[in-house]
Amino acid sequence: MLGLKGTMSEAELHVLRARLLGGIRNKAARGELHRGLPIGLVRGEADGEVLLHPDESVTAAIRAVFERFAEMGSARRVWLWFRSQGLRFPLQSNTLQDVGWVTPTYTKIHQVLTNPFYAGVYVYGRTQQTCYVDDSGRLRKRIQLRPRSEWPVFIRDHHRGFIDWQTFEANQNRLAHNIRPRPHYSGGAVREGAALLQGIAVCGHCGRRLAVHYSGRYSAPGYHCAGKNIVNGRGEYCLNVGGVQIDAAVAAAFLAALAPAGLAASLQAIEQLEADHETTLAQFRRELERARYAAQRAERRYRAVDPDNRLVARGLEAEWESALRELKAAEAELSNREHSRPRPFSREERDSILALGKDLKGVWSAPTTSDRDRKELLRTLLEEVTLSVEREKSNAHLMLRWRGGLLNELDVPLPRSHPAPIRTAEDTIDLLRRLAAHYTDALIAGILNRQGRKTATGLSFTANRVSSLRTHWNIPCFEPSQQPNEAQCVTVERAAQALGVAPSTLHRWLNDGFIAGEQITPGAPWRIRLDDELRARFVENVPEGYVTMLKATHLLGVSRQTILQRVKRGELHAVHVSYGRRKGLRIKVPAAHPDLFNPQSTEEV
Repeated sequence: MLGLKGTMSEAELHVLRARLLGGIRNKAARGELHRGLPIGLVRGEADGEVLLHPDESVTAAIRAVFERFAEMGSARRVWLWFRSQGLRFPLQSNTLQDVGWVTPTYTKIHQVLTNPFYAGVYVYGRTQQTCYVDDSGRLRKRIQLRPRSEWPVFIRDHHRGFIDWQTFEANQNRLAHNIRPRPHYSGGAVREGAALLQGIAVCGHCGRRLAVHYSGRYSAPGYHCAGKNIVNGRGEYCLNVGGVQIDAAVAAAFLAALAPAGLAASLQAIEQLEADHETTLAQFRRELERARYAAQRAERRYRAVDPDNRLVARGLEAEWESALRELKAAEAELSNREHSRPRPFSREERDSILALGKDLKGVWSAPTTSDRDRKELLRTLLEEVTLSVEREKSNAHLMLRWRGGLLNELDVPLPRSHPAPIRTAEDTIDLLRRLAAHYTDALIAGILNRQGRKTATGLSFTANRVSSLRTHWNIPCFEPSQQPNEAQCVTVERAAQALGVAPSTLHRWLNDGFIAGEQITPGAPWRIRLDDELRARFVENVPEGYVTMLKATHLLGVSRQTILQRVKRGELHAVHVSYGRRKGLRIKVPAAHPDLFNPQSTEEV
């Protein structure tokens, strides 16, 4: 009996719940079920009556969202416009008695654009709650969105909305195309790049949506097919083409189609410029009215309180002061906005703007027209562009599909690419052949850089680049010999080691002309020929008749530089003493001292 009673109680609870849910559904089917309304809509006195918010500033903010979206076509750009203008957005919740004003968020702007209540439609059942058992065996609940076709209650023209249903559906399609499209589908929100066909170009070979790339010093746009084909074991794009000529051809076709509407577009542009500023100012004027009303209400509440009740009077006084500060800030903001408001167009300026309607090409290429604006204009008429490239003919075939189904074909000639071969200068290669027989790659790179030479791509030389250049031209690398033979040119370091002197001494004698050296090219290291004549100039003991440089200057009565010049010309003999306490240069002075400045004096002596 107890079990039967429990079963009947459960059945009764089930019936009661079913009756309650049925009543809710029946009331919702009539559009009379009271649910939470979005900001901007309020309940009326009659059952199911929905009215616009009585506050004009609230409805103006909601209308501004739809107006900006119709102009910009992106929820994010609408949100950025609110932020750039410093406008606030109404906020209403169950915890707030009055409407609050806060900085708008992207989520709130997107909710306004996607809520069907703003289109005068009453809907019920957009979400459904389902139960499932998780991995741990617990019963869980989740809320899922239903497709529009599965909404149980859908009543059009239920109440007055901010937009009509056709506009709402157009907005949803626009938002759906702004997201990243699926593979093989065109679309996507416009970006800041210069590629005019971004998001609407389709590969004519495989049907994939073309991706955009930028290359070169000036970031020239280009299009390529994202699908790779395996050719000879490598992945290659089935289409890869520059976009400068293609964008120019599409822009010319678009301007030709738009020419009849040029004058009407100019008139609408004038009205839109003035309406944008007026919309912003109207919102700030409403903000000032709201702040003035709040200050007056705070003043009335303060004056109505008993002055002796200081506990309440102090709080109301602080509230009044806060309202006065907000009123002052609102007045200052409105004053700044009015002073910065552009002046109305004069008759001459209106005539010049109307003249632009006849020169659409000038407006299209004007510096003030951004790439985003051009792409937005293009998408108003052009829906898709199918691109095929014939490389052997240097031609691009375009199939333009306009909105409404009209097709148009274009053939765009592509520039024939015959790049000049990149080669290093011939004199640099010849010099490299001569240097490679004597020096390493690192030394050769230093020599070429000291002469100001560059690679074929305009870079300075390094050891690796010299090695690559040698390999390309089949120039053998330098292989130093272990034992230098007679009459072989060696470096200054090896010559100094063989002669038993310091390298700095050899460098000084090269400058003085005491010994001879060879230099393959300016900037290259000096090379000294180790022959018997040179070795004979380096002795261990001082030969008979040789004196020091100082004594030779005294005996001959000339300067040191003059003696070195005579040694260089072979008129005087000199040796270098390598050992002993008095190492250094020794000069052989003749028995009869000739006049070194008069060659004929030797005959007279």
